Amino acid sequence: MKFLQRNPLTQTSMSQPDKNISPPLRHPYLTGNFAPIHQTTNLTPCTYSGCIPPELTGGQYVRNGGNPVSHQDLGKDAHWFDGDGMLSGVAFRKTSIDGKIIPEFVNQYILTDLYLSRKTTSVVSPIMPSITTLVNPLSTMFKIMFATFRTIFLVILSNLPGSQQAIKRISVANTAVLYHDGRALATCESGPPMRIQLPSLDTVGWFDGVEAEGEPDKSQASSNDSPFGGSGLLSFMKEWTTGHPKVDPVTGEMLLYHNTFMPPYVHYSVLPKSKEKASGHRLVNQSVLGVSGARMMHDFGASRSHTIIMDLPLSLDPLNTMKAGNIKPPARSKSTQARDWSDDKKETTCRYKEAPTLESPGVAAGLTDYFATAESDDYDQCRLYYYEFDTSTTSQNEVKNQWALSSIPFEFPSVRPDREMQDARYIYGCSTSTSCFGIALGRADKVDLLVKMDAKTLIQRGKKMNTAPITGCVDRRSVSEILEQQKKDDPIKIFRLPPNHYAQEPRFVPRASSSKEDDGYLLFYVFDESQLLPTGDCPPSAKSELWILDAKNMRDVVAKVRLPQRVPYGLHGTWFSSRVIEGQRDVDSLRSLEEVQRKKEDWVNGGGQIRKLWMVLREKLERAVG
Repeated sequence: MKFLQRNPLTQTSMSQPDKNISPPLRHPYLTGNFAPIHQTTNLTPCTYSGCIPPELTGGQYVRNGGNPVSHQDLGKDAHWFDGDGMLSGVAFRKTSIDGKIIPEFVNQYILTDLYLSRKTTSVVSPIMPSITTLVNPLSTMFKIMFATFRTIFLVILSNLPGSQQAIKRISVANTAVLYHDGRALATCESGPPMRIQLPSLDTVGWFDGVEAEGEPDKSQASSNDSPFGGSGLLSFMKEWTTGHPKVDPVTGEMLLYHNTFMPPYVHYSVLPKSKEKASGHRLVNQSVLGVSGARMMHDFGASRSHTIIMDLPLSLDPLNTMKAGNIKPPARSKSTQARDWSDDKKETTCRYKEAPTLESPGVAAGLTDYFATAESDDYDQCRLYYYEFDTSTTSQNEVKNQWALSSIPFEFPSVRPDREMQDARYIYGCSTSTSCFGIALGRADKVDLLVKMDAKTLIQRGKKMNTAPITGCVDRRSVSEILEQQKKDDPIKIFRLPPNHYAQEPRFVPRASSSKEDDGYLLFYVFDESQLLPTGDCPPSAKSELWILDAKNMRDVVAKVRLPQRVPYGLHGTWFSSRVIEGQRDVDSLRSLEEVQRKKEDWVNGGGQIRKLWMVLREKLERAVG
């Protein structure tokens, strides 16, 4: 296996504000530990307390999240889901001398087209518009159109002479990270996956469904394999891939879907492992029929035999904005149906059309949330839900059961990796003791509870109780009631962090030779907000920790790794075992910011006065649009 290492980036410290200048209005997503951090570091040994489990030897925990390169204007629109992708990881290296496990922290920006273009131009604000700009009911049509055309203008400008990084893809790759067929991939809905290299977290290049940029000779790929999007004018749109691909732990197949603004709107792909292509079932951009319009689909469901495409997510209606209308819950029918779709190869997908939940995608700083009273409304809760489909007929699949397993807020659900796409009994996730996550996603709320749910037991109870559909709930206890009881056989176990401590999404690592599904550990980042300054800002000295929690009893923290810097609150992560790290495909080249900057300087200096005048004009245009 061939590993490459970029030259280490120079670490940059966060600039300190002038004490004589009054601070601007602080945006909740750009202050505290939500604020981005501009320091990057290569693998650095960390101190720790407790005992690091031997199961972690040679592996690495990596978490993805948005970390805006530029955020000077705190009064502008911003959202937690915005920002350039940054990976933060802890690798567990075993020393050759005494066999001791040494945790090492590393964080790197994902070098997307947008990141490299932004770092080599005079543009100040992010190239892509904020999610808040697009979904805020108070955004005017002019504001939305200006943000959209500004992005288009900068993309076109990046493809003109003088730009050494053309923007070919508009993904920031800031959502999740996963492993498939020898590649670690970072994802986002607005483009294809981006391959990264473990454990350095260097950027390799875009993965098109066949190979990734930076990999050896393409002759290794089958000549019959088609990339995402295919060819044609709209091929760039057809390669937009879900931020949450699913990998079958049994077959190694990766399941994905792609959204477009043109009919049929959704396409479906299945990529087998390369060693099994002869017998594997490969699909690329298979049309999914029945979706009525363009959607912002964030995730989907998958089992070993079925895939569920949810036709219920965010839709943007410019006419509603022109009428100054609000985001309102749509009328709902009491009955819910799932439509079956299948191709001639019997790959089955169900399109789910109705939803009992509705969340606010986010509001600008200082605005009142439309869903501020959601806690009293069973429809507007973010809960762990159970759906049971009757697939006995192929023409129409009825939903037999649909109700919440618990009334407590529940986000970032995950299961033991080898139980994904199967009947996992235990589901781990995040909760909060202060509010509903429906509000939290729009108000920068934080995770102070980690939850383990025995889904199998709760489902059995729900069926015996004849739980009411949609608004029904099996366990109606509050967080405080569950914490007070905490019985040994309780189907809901909660780990509460100490005061001022907040966690991020946990990921399960199984114990060696475990016989029980929940026998393992949860890994997650923790930040102590008592480090914050009185202004609410993070000092440069603020640091985060990686905690390792016993996933069986949800009580014992077996180890705490102290990191050399803080890790901002982010999105999704995963665990990479030593086996998958060692099994990575070879790499010939890596993306490099220094190389792009050098090419730009060489182009300007090698072209005489005309090129210099053009670059002056380019810089003026870039500054004019911010």
